[in-house]
Amino acid sequence: MTTGTTASAGAHAGERAAERTVFLLAHTGRPAAIRSAERVVQGLLAHGIGVRVLAEEAADLSLPEDVQRVDKAEPGHGVLDDCELLVVLGGDGTLLRGAEFSRASGVPMLGVNLGRIGFLAEAERDDLDKVVDRVVGRAYEVEERMTLDVLVFDNGSVVHTDWALNEASVEKAARERVLEVVIEVDGRPVSGFGGDGVVCATPTGSTAYAFSAGGPVVWPEVEALLMVPISAHALFAKPLVTAPDSVLAVEVGQHTRPGVLWCDGRRTIDLPPGARVEVRRGAVPVRLARLHHAPFTDRLVAKFALPVAGWRGAPH
Repeated sequence: MTTGTTASAGAHAGERAAERTVFLLAHTGRPAAIRSAERVVQGLLAHGIGVRVLAEEAADLSLPEDVQRVDKAEPGHGVLDDCELLVVLGGDGTLLRGAEFSRASGVPMLGVNLGRIGFLAEAERDDLDKVVDRVVGRAYEVEERMTLDVLVFDNGSVVHTDWALNEASVEKAARERVLEVVIEVDGRPVSGFGGDGVVCATPTGSTAYAFSAGGPVVWPEVEALLMVPISAHALFAKPLVTAPDSVLAVEVGQHTRPGVLWCDGRRTIDLPPGARVEVRRGAVPVRLARLHHAPFTDRLVAKFALPVAGWRGAPH
């Protein structure tokens, strides 16, 4: 959902541009990303906008001395204090890392895709100059995306808490074994089966791992939770779409092999036999900066290169 349209730069004539700061996060492991990051930094500085980066990334970049460097490489710790925007350059993994910083700080994230698909990104590598212009002019909107809050229980006690923007997946830990699970919605059992696991996803995550597992594509504006079995050995193991206030649960069998919980493919915890994972709507959303008003349908077609030749549209 869109939380509001930002004002143009002209509406802030009394504010000095030098007081503005943008945080830049990049995947500096590739030359193309380094060049892109340096180009964005140069463009922002040329318009009097301060730039802050992680010290570990600054070591790989050729940056002026007036670029702020922070040592804390983890979300939180005030690394984004006083920043108006977080610009992230990279593929899906880097964008999900950026989402961690965005959620911890409340600062909107503007993603630039340097990878393959990049559904979280709002711009592509060829749009760098446009990105700088939009940031300078505050010509973007901010949209809130639903997240997941995740609880892990062992012997009835909470042993781990986590969150996810895309998905929380319960998976088998050993490749050669199936994982026995029982899935539950709102306190009632739905089905038990053996397989590779279960993906619990947001609408944002419906085009990520849940999609690969055979789940439906859900438009971001829809408020819902998804539960998608992975390679289940069962007659009824279909993807489920529930209410946004539902509580999803996956229980690992008492006599099965251990499993593992992955949150956005970045954070993980081992699940012993008998463990229980509960997933519900997250209390804190991730804020995304949007540059385009194009419908999600067009984004879906472009990202997956879907064949639409021959379409004629509705008659006038």
